[in-house]
Amino acid sequence: MAYSFPEEVLEHVFSFLSSDRDRNTVSSVCKSWYEIERWCRRRIFIGNCYSVSPEMVTRRFPEVRAVEIKGKPHFADFNLVPEGWGGYVNPWIRVMSAAYPLLEEMKLKRMVVTDECLDLISRSFKNFKVLVLTSCEGFTTHGLASIAANCRNLRELDLRESEVEDLSGHWLSHFPDNCTSLVSLNISCLGSEVSFSALERLVTRCPNLRTLRLNRAVPLDKLPNLLQRAPQLVELGTGACSAEIRSDIFSNLTEAFLACKKLRALSGFWDVVPAYLPAMYPVCSGITSLNLSYAIVQSPDLGKLVSQCRNLQRLWVLDYIEDTGLEALSLFCKDLQELRVFPSDPFGAEPNVSLTEKGLVSVSEGCPKLQSVLYFCHQMSNAALITIAKNRPNLIRFRLCIIEPHAPDYLTLGPLDTGFGAIVENCKELRRLSLSGLLSDRVFEYIGTHAKKLEMLSIAFAGDSDLGLHHVLSGCESLRKLEIRDCPFGDKALLANAAKLETMRSLWMSSCSVSFGACKLLGQKLPGLNVEVIDERGHPGSRPESCPVEKLYIYRTVGGQRVDTPDFVWTMEKDEEEVFLTNGLTE
Repeated sequence: MAYSFPEEVLEHVFSFLSSDRDRNTVSSVCKSWYEIERWCRRRIFIGNCYSVSPEMVTRRFPEVRAVEIKGKPHFADFNLVPEGWGGYVNPWIRVMSAAYPLLEEMKLKRMVVTDECLDLISRSFKNFKVLVLTSCEGFTTHGLASIAANCRNLRELDLRESEVEDLSGHWLSHFPDNCTSLVSLNISCLGSEVSFSALERLVTRCPNLRTLRLNRAVPLDKLPNLLQRAPQLVELGTGACSAEIRSDIFSNLTEAFLACKKLRALSGFWDVVPAYLPAMYPVCSGITSLNLSYAIVQSPDLGKLVSQCRNLQRLWVLDYIEDTGLEALSLFCKDLQELRVFPSDPFGAEPNVSLTEKGLVSVSEGCPKLQSVLYFCHQMSNAALITIAKNRPNLIRFRLCIIEPHAPDYLTLGPLDTGFGAIVENCKELRRLSLSGLLSDRVFEYIGTHAKKLEMLSIAFAGDSDLGLHHVLSGCESLRKLEIRDCPFGDKALLANAAKLETMRSLWMSSCSVSFGACKLLGQKLPGLNVEVIDERGHPGSRPESCPVEKLYIYRTVGGQRVDTPDFVWTMEKDEEEVFLTNGLTE
């Protein structure tokens, strides 16, 4: 069967396989299919930049056109990964610049990207079209100027949530006058002013521009000019909306929005003056995505805006929306699929808004298509979680963040075990779960028993003993990523379930009870994994082996031990004769 079709036919058939998992399965059928698949693979995804070396990737897949790579662990988003840990993209760029001259697309997340990297990208890939840098750092606007000047076919430049050092607002002027190819431009993360005249010229000469996300330095009175030059926009991120109330600005905005017939997504709204929100009402009926996570707008105004968006599918918003705004959401937005509610004052001792579990219960009752939830709040109850689970068994992502650690069911003062147990028992397709509040080992028994499709689990300030971790590792068959902080989990469960770690992408543990001795045993026991001890207090061997380590990061790799470890990272040696490595050198 493997030899019954010409290579061209099999290549065409394989082109319909979009899943990496499916393509990997195809490549394992026989040597012939392996060779055909590796030569026709055009897109690759690397979930951990240290899981494989760039040389291995380019040898295996020689004709790649699009690359997506992730660097630092997810907990880097919460400042739990020390500065200088790693995640450098330079080795990848250096190898790919020689191996992939026809590369068109690069998407990087949580990686350290330098100006030199960006310059090398701009000069190495002559048909480069897409650059997406998500939560990246290490580069300046000088690097962006290289991309603008040299990537003549650029279609997408997206700097979402990245840290960019603004050395000059004139980097946009480096786009050549004949650049007309841009389809998407996201500069919302930039802190300083950009050259508005250069931005205006760029928008004007790109007739296919569909996404434009501005930074807060672009004033509200400039927005109508841009919209008039790009009425074809599908996604718009506004700049600052803090201008003094003026009737001429309001009428200009209203007129400009009326002309944007294709607009489907809105974001930005920094420092928004609520009186300007009605200017956006004309496009609200077509809006499917609304990101208000930077908008300090109080509940009544939010409720009015949301009630205009009858076709809304995704809403990101601060907790200023309160329970009343979420009730309005449940009444008017029946197509809602994703809800994220962020805290306006995450470090405040007392709630500054009236947002409780009632708002989330209302949404679960009124929005039948809801599949994904991220919800920050100050209180929760088992009764509310059980109701949500029964209302929305179609949930695939449920992340609840109760701001105060160890917060109990505020009605019974007991743990929230049965509530989260109802979530995992009723939501059979659940893929991602984040836990918070007062939780005992019992909740992890529920998770191990029922969450058979769970792929990512985040745990903080929970559990009683090693038994909780044992339930998760022994029961969650599909688990790929597990991240834990400030939990009493230690050696026993980790060593007893060591084989499970070989089936996962990664495990992160910080401020837990894992000893240095157990880390050494794991390193010896699991040759296919890198076992990294991260400890800024100094050499872990200078303390008794029974002492807990600060942080532990375990990940699957075929690339061996990395060579760029800083002096606070120790990789456990796989050879029993040599216990651990520092900076890639045997000690």
